[in-house]
This record gives sequence, structure tokens and C-alpha cells, in this order.
Amino acid sequence: MAAPIPEALRNIKALTFDVFGTVVDWRSSVQEELARRAKEKIASPTFGALPEPSRARLEAMTDADWAAFAQEWRTTYHVFTQGFVPGKSAWKDIDTHHYDALHELLRKWGLTGVYTDAEARELSLVWHRLRPWEDSAAGVRRLGTRLVTSTLSNGNQSLLQDLNEFGGLGFRRIISTADFGAYKPHPSTYLGAAGALGFRPEEVAMVAAHLGDLAAARANGLRTIYVERPKEEAWDPEEQRYKEAREWVDLWVAQGEPGFLEVAKRLGIPE
Repeated sequence: MAAPIPEALRNIKALTFDVFGTVVDWRSSVQEELARRAKEKIASPTFGALPEPSRARLEAMTDADWAAFAQEWRTTYHVFTQGFVPGKSAWKDIDTHHYDALHELLRKWGLTGVYTDAEARELSLVWHRLRPWEDSAAGVRRLGTRLVTSTLSNGNQSLLQDLNEFGGLGFRRIISTADFGAYKPHPSTYLGAAGALGFRPEEVAMVAAHLGDLAAARANGLRTIYVERPKEEAWDPEEQRYKEAREWVDLWVAQGEPGFLEVAKRLGIPE
């Protein structure tokens, strides 16, 4: 016998999804692309023309180094979006941030000049080609048979549209926080998304693998669905706020359960 639908979610009409980490596995996608591009550069005819320190540094980079590089790149995104103040900060979209941050990281890691500007720009667009988690496409499509499914990500529109197409995700709507001139967790992003979908905040549930995102959504009246993903949660399970989240999250899908397919099952949406 199926478990009853959580009371707080019985009247929802739409789901807004965080994307990076929740829908797509940015970590392995970015790390593998960084390592692949490095190998291609080392094998290229132009490699010998690079300064010797840059050649040596690139050849010394290990998979673990590229994993650390990818994590630092992602961390710059968090610092940038959380430090953005609507109406005060100069606007910059996520594609531009990823490009600027890549140049800075290459310098920091002793890889200045390894890539031409065109190569660096193309590499920065790896964030448009992130692999979905195994359950993502099937889950989003199944959920979309009954509910309006939409992105609600800090990624810009073109980035989100590319991810939707690349992963065959089937989102019914593509909403970017850039549509509201802000970044999560600013209230205007959650309320703006609900308004854009034509629903009251309590008729929309935010789906995310990050409790901080869900806490902000909840503070603005949205319902909350937590889907655990590997290495994505910033809150430590021993922290009080994590323990309290166990009480206020409306639906909690643990790692090891089938992600969005489990969400659909618990919402009573048949295969």
C-alpha cells in the first residue's frame, strides 16, 4: 500500500528545481572536461611553444588536482551569488562569472597562458554540458505529467536551456533567477518564480539537494522537497540546523533512494 502524500504537498501545482547538483552532476562532468582538455593541450602541436613552467605545471596535474580545481571553480560561484546585492552590485550573469573565475583559477594554479582566450571561453561553457543524475530526466518527465516543472537556478537562461536539451530533462518551464535581476537566496527569486508560474507560493514546492536553498524557499512560503545527492549538502548532519530541517522539510528523499522517481512515487504520480 502506497504511503499517503505528505499533507503539506497535497495541493501543490508546480515544482521548481535547483539545477546544479540537484538535477545535474556538475562535479564529475567538470572534472572530466578539465582533465580531457589538458590532455588534448599536451598532445597539441602548440604545446611546445608554451613557457616551460606552464608546460611542467600542466603535465603535473593529476585527476585529484582537477577535482580540486573544479571544486574551487564551484566555490567561486557560491561566493559570487551570495555576495550579489540587487540594486547595488553590477549585474553579471553566470556565464560571465564562470569565464572570469576560470581565468583567475588558471593564474592561481600556475597555468596562465596555457589556453588561448577562445579555448578558455569554450572551456568555461562546460557548465552548459553537465550530465544529469541517473533519475533526473525520467523523474522530471514523470513529475511533469501532473505538475508544472520548472528550473529555478542562478544559471542564466541560455545555460539552463542548454542543460535541459543536453540532458533531455523535459522541464515544462525554464526560469532563471536572472529573470528577476537577483540570485538565490534573495526573496525576489522564489516569489518571482511562483508569480511567473501563476501560482501562490504555497502552491509551489522547491526541489533541491541543498538545505540552505530550501530554508530560503520556505521563508518565502514555498513548500520543500529535499533530494540528497553525493557531496552536495553544505550543512553537517551534526549541526542543529540540519537536525531541525528534518522536522520542517516536507518531503525528504535519502541518498540511495531513486531521487526524483522517489519524489514522484511519494506524490502519488504513477509510472
